[in-house]
Amino acid sequence: MNKILSLYYNLSNDINVLTKKEVIMFFKLFKTIATLLVLISISAVTQARSLDEILKSGVLKGGVNPGLPPLAKYDDKNNLVGFDADIMARLAEMLGVKLELVKVGSPDRIPFVATGKIDIVMGALTRNYKRQKIVDYTVPVHTEVFGALTTSKKPFAAVMDMNREDVKLAQVRGSMPAGWAKKNLTKAKITLFDNYPDAMRAIAQGRADAIVDVVDFLGEHMNKYKDVKWQVVDKAIDTWYCGIGVKKGNASLQQWLNVALYTLHRADFVDETWEKWFGIRQIHSVQPQPYF
Repeated sequence: MNKILSLYYNLSNDINVLTKKEVIMFFKLFKTIATLLVLISISAVTQARSLDEILKSGVLKGGVNPGLPPLAKYDDKNNLVGFDADIMARLAEMLGVKLELVKVGSPDRIPFVATGKIDIVMGALTRNYKRQKIVDYTVPVHTEVFGALTTSKKPFAAVMDMNREDVKLAQVRGSMPAGWAKKNLTKAKITLFDNYPDAMRAIAQGRADAIVDVVDFLGEHMNKYKDVKWQVVDKAIDTWYCGIGVKKGNASLQQWLNVALYTLHRADFVDETWEKWFGIRQIHSVQPQPYF
């Protein structure tokens, strides 16, 4: 790179002796060479660590997002804890290595695993075809149900049954589910709240009938009202499958994780860990298969 910069400096000093066409050609060549060098340097430092390399290093680097509690969060001692952290800790234990947790956010979690800064990443990592172009997924770790939560006093067979003028919905202002409800349940009366505790309190007190949201994440709030008979509407809007992401092409690590997750699902470790952090069992548990 230094030689190229020196060449660029020398030529730029003599640029007045070159024709306009030659100047344009030179700068195009310089740009091409510089781009290639950058790509080569990035490639050299972003190689995914294979399973053997992780075992030799004695450390598994896992990315978790503390912005998505209780999947991950900071405890009183500023340690990363949560469902994702517990799953990764058990995987590291099965590998016989130490776990190094790395804080990631929604914007940088895929770049972190794609560039080799971390070996694996979680954080409600839904499996979709667009993301599959960049990372490889394991089999599902857990599901998330996008549906509706109500009480036994206001039973509904399906979410769309709530599209009536006499139905009162409690939604959180600015959330994706609130937008969905406004667009699809046009007849229902929607009251917007600033946070989930307030929205859930309204339902528990009978001031609202239901909430449309990712129901699994409401368990913590449901448990605050033991006298309320909460009821998940049977027919959900959608069910999302979330797995662990690894760098594209890291087959050895991906395959080991698949076998390990099969073992954890069969032992009920995943569901038990989910209940530990969410306060409820998974609404739709992942069912392991022999060739999972």
